[in-house]
Amino acid sequence: MTGPVYSAIQARAFELGPFGSSPSEDSSRWHHWRLARDSQDVAWLLFDKADSSVNVLSAEVLEELGQVLDELEKDRPKGLVLRSAKRGSFCVGADIKEFRHLTSEGEVNEKLTRAHALVKRLEDLPCPTVAVIHGAALGGGLELALCCDYRIAVPGATFGTPEVLLGLHPGLGGTGRLVDLIDPVAAMTMMLTGKNTRDKKAKALGLVDQLVQERHLAAAVEAAIAGKVKKHKNSWKAKLFRIDPLRRFVGKKMRSQAAKKAPPQHYPAPNALIELWEKFGRNGSDLLRHEVPSFAKLLTTDTSRNLVRVFFLREQMKSLTNVGDEEKVEPIAQVHVIGAGAMGGDIAGWCAIQGLRVTLFDLEPEVVAKAIGKTTDLCKKKRFSSADTRAVLDRLIPDFTNAGISQADLVLEAVPEKLEIKRKVFAEVEPKLKEGAILATNTSSIPLEQLQEELKQPERLVGVHFFNPVALMQLVEIVQHSKLGTQALNRAKVFVGQISRLPAPVSSAPGFLVNRALTPYLIEAIMMLDEGHKAESIDQVALDFGMPMGPIELADQVGLDICLGVAEMLRERLDNDLPETPDWFRKKVDDGKLGKKTGEGLYRWEKGKPKKQSNTPKAPEETLDRLILPMLNACMACLRENVIDDRDLLDGAMIFGTGFAPFRGGPMHYAGERGYQDIHHRLQQLAELHGDRFAPDPGWES
Repeated sequence: MTGPVYSAIQARAFELGPFGSSPSEDSSRWHHWRLARDSQDVAWLLFDKADSSVNVLSAEVLEELGQVLDELEKDRPKGLVLRSAKRGSFCVGADIKEFRHLTSEGEVNEKLTRAHALVKRLEDLPCPTVAVIHGAALGGGLELALCCDYRIAVPGATFGTPEVLLGLHPGLGGTGRLVDLIDPVAAMTMMLTGKNTRDKKAKALGLVDQLVQERHLAAAVEAAIAGKVKKHKNSWKAKLFRIDPLRRFVGKKMRSQAAKKAPPQHYPAPNALIELWEKFGRNGSDLLRHEVPSFAKLLTTDTSRNLVRVFFLREQMKSLTNVGDEEKVEPIAQVHVIGAGAMGGDIAGWCAIQGLRVTLFDLEPEVVAKAIGKTTDLCKKKRFSSADTRAVLDRLIPDFTNAGISQADLVLEAVPEKLEIKRKVFAEVEPKLKEGAILATNTSSIPLEQLQEELKQPERLVGVHFFNPVALMQLVEIVQHSKLGTQALNRAKVFVGQISRLPAPVSSAPGFLVNRALTPYLIEAIMMLDEGHKAESIDQVALDFGMPMGPIELADQVGLDICLGVAEMLRERLDNDLPETPDWFRKKVDDGKLGKKTGEGLYRWEKGKPKKQSNTPKAPEETLDRLILPMLNACMACLRENVIDDRDLLDGAMIFGTGFAPFRGGPMHYAGERGYQDIHHRLQQLAELHGDRFAPDPGWES
């Protein structure tokens, strides 16, 4: 047998065949699966999703798997080895695009019941079955592997049940099989958090039976087929948790912990999973039977619909970074950062962590040293090995002479937010830039039209605006101006993708997008403080809406000096109706009481946390609209003025840049669900009560 199909199978899998022999047949009539047998009658089944860089479980993939199982059931092999033909991963889960077409619980029930029956056939094959896992086995991919008798992984493999991030819990048998296989508390923790488990920990948990180097896979597979691999057995804990009162007791604790991060009124999936386990966790079979209707109910909730929307918003933003191949854009290999302060130092450290070579300059050596120390701390927080941490620090190079400018593909300034200082930096940098290098600014407020005025090659200048803290905030605004060159713009997008961040292309308007939209929200909260309302009460309204923190706490996190500066800039440059900040607020700034960074602002801070009073009176009924509608109004203005030209990108930017309640699908999606007319009318009412700052943007009527 010859041809490309056989060659691919031989190259990717059968060179690892356990008995060193070539396959005797290849069944290539399927689009997504390749099946062949070696001379020892071991069947090798390769998963190779057509027209996709990763394997996902679509309806068509599962239908073909059923046909493969038909053949294996008719002509039973000595054993079955299941592995991926994709070099990067095993299977990353369900084809989420198909979730959008499922509109009723009944339809989900029907399709999922058929899928359960299908994977049960894999589990019941009357021969040893082995899943060989490299890369990611996530969601439905992990659930598929759980149906095999053995799981053999190579170093670097990751395992996870990320369904909770979509407002769901596992739906292809994971709830039952996972708690039957490993420590039930560990299994529930995996499912409740959605966090991935890496190779060594997976082996320790019993999620995989063997962890071997690629070169030893042949022997490992042969031993498994021969029954010489000791199968992981469920621990004594699993038997212990079959006792209903104990399971309910632990479930109650889990529910309390989950509610702190995912309030059940907004995110019902954790509660649904815990309830399943409490009621039916005596054994996996009971869980399997009740998993389907629970999953079907969750999939049709607004929360899940909106979180699925957020998933695709992320994918849309990630796609903006994929311009390298089609536009022949060279990736960034070396970055030079000028200014090692809070933002510059963190940006440099993050770039080094993501694998780039970074030179870091500052006039004060101790500031550079502090930035390197913070990067070391971040590596520890991420549990890097000492070798990996050393590699990061080797890439982060102190540069006290600014020599890195001439070697860098991207030079980024993160100096104080003053036009004359930035222009002075650019005057020194531009003559030293190598051909093709781009000049980036992390400005949060200065128009790029002003920054590029004295440049000889303004087409090189692009805004690359990070948010604080750099290691947590996923958004980077790519700020454009009238003279920006296409090459520099595309290279900036590629750079953002290289460092695992999401770009939002915006125009060089005052405040760009995020600060423009966020500032009215923060200022209105300060105005309510001025009226005598309690900070804790105001914050609680925002938390109840689904924001990650209240506006008062957020203002302290950002820094009251920055809030004041951005508000004054927007008031001046937009000539809008943002209210003047109260005198007491300005005095706090003048007195150096700037928030978290100084230990006191609108709250007092201890050990990095605000001191809040309990039992404060409830905020007025109108508080939510007073906070949220100015933000929505600013978002609408940004769309109308083409600060950003896409509603979906705006929603993604606000979710990933401000934490806007993800389960609501983004501010413009929320506005659409609520109704533009309703928002316009409510803004008019608030304007009559509180002033022209609530005047509705004309976009609500168009």
